[in-house]
Amino acid sequence: MATTPPPAPATAARRARFLVPLVLLLVWLAVGGALGPFAGRLGEVSANDGAAFLPRSAESTRVAQLEQDFRTDATLPVVLVWEAGSGQVDDALRTAAGNALAAAARVDGATGQVSPLLPAEDGRALEAVVQLRADLGPATKDAIERIRELADVPGAVTGVAGPAAVLADLSGAFAGIDGLLLGVALGVVLLILLLVYRAVLLPLLVIAGAVFALAAACAIVYALAQHGVVRVDGQVQGLLSILVIGAATDYGLLVSARFREEIAAGQDRFAAARTALRRSVEPVAASGLTVGLGLLVLLLSDLTNNRALGPVGAIGIACAVLSALTFLPAALALCGRAAFWPARPKTDGTGGSHRLWQRVADLVGRRPRALWIGSVAVLAALAACSPLLDARGVPQSELFTTAQPSVAAQRLLSAHFPGGSGNPAVIVADAGHADAVTAAAAQVPGVAAVRPYTGGAPTAPPVVAGGKVRLDATLADPADSDAALATVGRLRAAVHAVDGADALVGGYSAEQADTRATARHDRTLIMPVVLACILVVLMLLLRSVLAPVLLAATVALSYLATLGVSALVFPHVFGFSATDPSVPLYGFVFLVALGVDYNIFLMTRVREEAATHGTRAGVLRGLTATGGVITSAGVVLAATFAALGVIPLAFLAQIAFIVAFGVLLDALLVRSLLVPALVHDLGARVWWPARTLR
Repeated sequence: MATTPPPAPATAARRARFLVPLVLLLVWLAVGGALGPFAGRLGEVSANDGAAFLPRSAESTRVAQLEQDFRTDATLPVVLVWEAGSGQVDDALRTAAGNALAAAARVDGATGQVSPLLPAEDGRALEAVVQLRADLGPATKDAIERIRELADVPGAVTGVAGPAAVLADLSGAFAGIDGLLLGVALGVVLLILLLVYRAVLLPLLVIAGAVFALAAACAIVYALAQHGVVRVDGQVQGLLSILVIGAATDYGLLVSARFREEIAAGQDRFAAARTALRRSVEPVAASGLTVGLGLLVLLLSDLTNNRALGPVGAIGIACAVLSALTFLPAALALCGRAAFWPARPKTDGTGGSHRLWQRVADLVGRRPRALWIGSVAVLAALAACSPLLDARGVPQSELFTTAQPSVAAQRLLSAHFPGGSGNPAVIVADAGHADAVTAAAAQVPGVAAVRPYTGGAPTAPPVVAGGKVRLDATLADPADSDAALATVGRLRAAVHAVDGADALVGGYSAEQADTRATARHDRTLIMPVVLACILVVLMLLLRSVLAPVLLAATVALSYLATLGVSALVFPHVFGFSATDPSVPLYGFVFLVALGVDYNIFLMTRVREEAATHGTRAGVLRGLTATGGVITSAGVVLAATFAALGVIPLAFLAQIAFIVAFGVLLDALLVRSLLVPALVHDLGARVWWPARTLR
């Protein structure tokens, strides 16, 4: 009986090297198919409430916790305001507004508690408050829309303001964030890759790797959020998508560039994939480690939303690294030269060197000292403007980048009533000292009125819970103004001075004041720790001390230059009067961690070339080899973050500009001219104290 001979060793080896990438590809396809839907389900576990932005240990946070004791059910106030179109409020308007108020109190989700109609001192407007249940979640938006319909009366300008209205507009801003933001980001990235690489399949492979990484990250985050391990809100959700897409694309471009070099050098597709992977593991892993550690340092923050981004972002970066080092090499090994069709690399041994970057390298080689001194001078001049950046907080009127009903209603309310109407300062004090605390608070300049909390019934006695009372102090100035925050400081000093009252001051204005103070503390604590983490990773990667210090210094200078540009652009181009307190910290974490990536990509290649050709020749060869791919990666990452601008929130728009501009500055100036020129000028001394490359 004839037997089938065993396959020849060469045939078995060919099958094995084909089988491994095929299995990896199938695994990622299964991951994408099974976990892909979770990218659109993070909204189910998101919590877009004010608690996300409160400092953990601040006085205002303690007041917010104590406030719950005064309510059988937690509520959100809705402030209704009617401005008489004829000039003065008449009986007809008063009757119509009363009917509208009664109808609003019957809306699904309303508690039925309403305040009486309060006339403005100028006699031109009426104000009233309706309470909504605080546990409505997404239904808050529907309730507010219904109240807006019912509150509209003929012959008057109507507005619906207050925390519930702002929350409803925030929900609208984040609505569809999964599909809209993801679609815009992927569309922009795909367009740039098609234009830069003039290939059809490669951009699709890179995009697929980013999508698979995002699917895996969203599934992990969804499971952790569902069990209360991590916290997700719309802001964190949007930043996760952008981080994963941007990072996975950057890492994918680095791997594909090394693969193209090996193909151009004459290797077959499987050997080229193995070599590309082996030479990309170190820079990609180091890059992911710096970004991941930078994000995890946010756990030191006292702000809930900052801490939430740390582990969620680190999970996303880990998935991006895993995808770039497994899915993409497998896909490239199976596709080979076809991945670059129609611009297939030629087998000419050039390694894909680009003439443009050869000319840049020649310039660096001729005049290194003049280039790095000139680059530092430009960055220093821009950085000199960074103290002008006003990070005191975005006013409520500028919270959104597009017109929103709650903002217009707040303006209408402030035109006829004390600026703090609808957002009182909340005082919690010992019930036995209520009169003394009330008298002390009423004497504070900037306080328009002080009233005890009666649970929504005007004629009811003050609510006492746990031996404490709550007093609502209406401020004379808008709740988010500097004047209101100064009033909160005076109010705290006055009520703290009442012996035995144990009085605390919270509310919206106090929360803003505490958030500013906490943001300043976070910047002082977190920024040095992030720099230290990055320095450690760079020292381990480059086996040097001097080079990492110089790289970190250049990226930090680039960050300050970006803040300087932002300080000029925000008020004069975008019309922002101030910046969110967390923006400088987020900008630092993203720019320093992501900006140093390009220096990692460059310097690992320089070290590789320097081992054979010496440091000065190595930096020129490394710049020539990596110039195109790193610049492309920078443009892609900048465009990805710019996609945040589709969400109409000032915070995300400011982050989008700072990161996009800073990344371009790093990729085009710092990495292209400053770092290569500085390394070339120093020569082998840059690797101090290591002696191998010296």
